[in-house]
Amino acid sequence: MCSDCGCHHNKNHTVHNGERALLKTAATTSTVINVHRSLLFENNQQAERNRKQLRQHNITAINLMSSPGSGKTALLERTIDAFASRYRIAVIEGDLETENDAKRIRAKGVTAIQITTGSACHLDAEMVNSALQQLDLEQIDLLFIENVGNLVCPASFDLGQHRNVTLLSTTEGDDKPAKYPVIFRVADLMLITKCDLLPLLDDFDPQQATDYFKAVSSCAPVIQLSSKSGMGIDGWLEWLASHQTNKTTDA
Repeated sequence: MCSDCGCHHNKNHTVHNGERALLKTAATTSTVINVHRSLLFENNQQAERNRKQLRQHNITAINLMSSPGSGKTALLERTIDAFASRYRIAVIEGDLETENDAKRIRAKGVTAIQITTGSACHLDAEMVNSALQQLDLEQIDLLFIENVGNLVCPASFDLGQHRNVTLLSTTEGDDKPAKYPVIFRVADLMLITKCDLLPLLDDFDPQQATDYFKAVSSCAPVIQLSSKSGMGIDGWLEWLASHQTNKTTDA
């Protein structure tokens, strides 16, 4: 997929924790197909190393994927408010530019490492590994990776996560799972977000969205919610808790 958009050709990215930055540059090549194959192989190798490192520290990692503006950061803010006394949470934020989302997470008292990818439209396992080096893994139970807003490329890159969650906003249209099946096919859960807007959106049918999703990912559950109103948040928190094997911290 990325061989079409060209993001493999620019591997500049910066990893920030508010004070430190790490810049990595990879050489370009004219053989796009070979680069694509090599990159995916190397990425998957690094992803397994990431997963092993997370497992050693008993950390559960959740990869959040969606188009821009679907409400990933708002969902994380609501989740942090609900789980702060139960789990030690950290967040890796991915965006082309700015630390806007990381600042919102830090305002909640949670460590957030910002990865700015430049022109790359997704995170990869090497970027995540660079961010892991800046985290105190002994102090984390639950790690969220907020991927770059994109309904295509993030699905192709294993980061070392344990679960994939794909968000679909009611403002996007209920046919997105049919039009962008790969990112929904790899989902362990689909969240239909901004459901507080449904009374105003007569062209979005949650059941139709669910049917399209089930056609490409029949086993994964669907939860309708609103981070703003709190509707459906309990179902999301219950799903998270059921996939969180770490011991809870004292309240």
